[in-house]
Amino acid sequence: MKRFYFVLLVIGFFLHSGILFSQKNDQKSVDSIFRVWGEIYFKFKVENKIQVDSLTSLISIDNYKDKEVSAYASRDQFKEFQLKNIPYTILPNPGGLLKESEINPEPTSMNKRLVPLWNFYPKYQQYLDTMLYFATAYPEICRLDTIGTSVLGRKILALKISDSVNFSNGEPEFLYTSSIHGDETTGYILMLHLADSLLQGYGVSSRITNIVNNTEIYINPMANPDGMYRNGTTLTNPIRENYNGYDLNRNFPDPGFANTGAKQPETLAFMDYADRHHFVMSANFHGGAEVFNYPWDRWYRLTADDDWWQFTGREYADTIHKYSPSGYFTMENNGVTNGAAWYTMVGGRQDYMNFFEHCREVTIELSYTKFLPASKLIAHWNYNYHSLLNFLEQVNYGFQGTITDTVTGERLQAKVFILNHDLYNDSSFVYSKLPSGFYARPIHAGIYDVTFSAPGYFSKTITGVNIINYNTLHLDVQLRPLTFDINEKTVRASFVFPNPSPGQFGILLPLKSLGEWQVGIFDITGKKVYNKKLYADRANSLFQIDLCHLPSGLYMILLDNDGQVFQDKVVIQK
Repeated sequence: MKRFYFVLLVIGFFLHSGILFSQKNDQKSVDSIFRVWGEIYFKFKVENKIQVDSLTSLISIDNYKDKEVSAYASRDQFKEFQLKNIPYTILPNPGGLLKESEINPEPTSMNKRLVPLWNFYPKYQQYLDTMLYFATAYPEICRLDTIGTSVLGRKILALKISDSVNFSNGEPEFLYTSSIHGDETTGYILMLHLADSLLQGYGVSSRITNIVNNTEIYINPMANPDGMYRNGTTLTNPIRENYNGYDLNRNFPDPGFANTGAKQPETLAFMDYADRHHFVMSANFHGGAEVFNYPWDRWYRLTADDDWWQFTGREYADTIHKYSPSGYFTMENNGVTNGAAWYTMVGGRQDYMNFFEHCREVTIELSYTKFLPASKLIAHWNYNYHSLLNFLEQVNYGFQGTITDTVTGERLQAKVFILNHDLYNDSSFVYSKLPSGFYARPIHAGIYDVTFSAPGYFSKTITGVNIINYNTLHLDVQLRPLTFDINEKTVRASFVFPNPSPGQFGILLPLKSLGEWQVGIFDITGKKVYNKKLYADRANSLFQIDLCHLPSGLYMILLDNDGQVFQDKVVIQK
């Protein structure tokens, strides 16, 4: 019996030693991966989507399907993940799966215009030369911008293509950008090809000429040069992150105010570029899936423009299906998904642009293969070309115009807010931009009431704005300054501004009815939420109302001046 227990003890010892030995070797393998790549790519199983969402702020989730997650992690992130004791499998890094012949089958194949033939990945200097060539060969409609520089000082470039290339003349600004993840390369070549197609097609194709004449187009083919060209001058062994090991698409300020790490030079450059421009729409191209991923990524709640997002997403995917083989771009809902419905994430550029810049930005995943063999690049261009133009044209649909001062004609920066549609916590409203005073509001077909407001001006609401899909309604608006002589120029009973309001607003009572006013404000159930007597004279007819303690919603205002009853309304949006 003692011998039996001794044998069990010995077996247990060796089994335990074997487990430790295996774990030790596994850790050696992990350490080796980090020495070579600086990041690790792995997959694991989950029980449900709740578990996926609980990990989204810890690791960079890449894909989620059929209860399997693929993800990237830095060394510190992976150590935290390992503490959760979730079984995982290390995957080959996508940037190391291609042979040189699959990357550059014709490494010197350049046509007479110095532009690649789009069937290979250019060297970094070839990329710079090509971008410069576009601007110098087509100076009337093309300009080269430097958005900023990477950690290692590489240039982050964008082309502006427009018939007003050196100034802004009141047209919607549109941005295409790609490869914020350095190992997701398909969009890189597609954007170079698109720029070439627009420039060559201007004055030849009526469709392209119309797009360029009515849109300020910006194309940034490569947002993460250090990740893409990590090995120096050639595109070999690219990685997802930047040189400092940050996933740039988890590094932007988060609408939910989560910590997204120290802001990287590439991130800061894009934020500054967006602030200096007035991008109405944008698309950010990725790889690793095939789907049109629309906001939000951060929250499960839908955007105010969910119907528009589904409409434009369906157009993009359905057009691809017309020009591609069966099975391409069919992920999730046949090529279209809400971001959070797929998996949530924080610090993404898509949500940053939508929430903080009031821009309609979408994430478009172009290919399951991240680092696509060069031989497949032209095919993917043919699949996506018509969809790229369709989405670009959407920026000019809906309604747009210029907002000016009714007295001086001066251009104004003003808010454009759609009643019973836009939400403050959604940032779906837009602004006109100085110096042009131009605004553009893509929106799904419908009839809307739109309020225009600016500090120091009376708000103006235009009702019954009828929007038809694939049409443009031009709606120029003039706003009257508060100092204007309303006694002679207006017939309205009162003016409420700003309207919509965060809770504090002004009521300007009509001077023709002086004396005591009884002001009552009611919510939509009829409950009185404010009751006060105000006295108007020629020296004072403007009163401030504070309803910040009330929830967002529509409120009715009744004004009673000795039997004369006037009615108005205010929308509180927080």
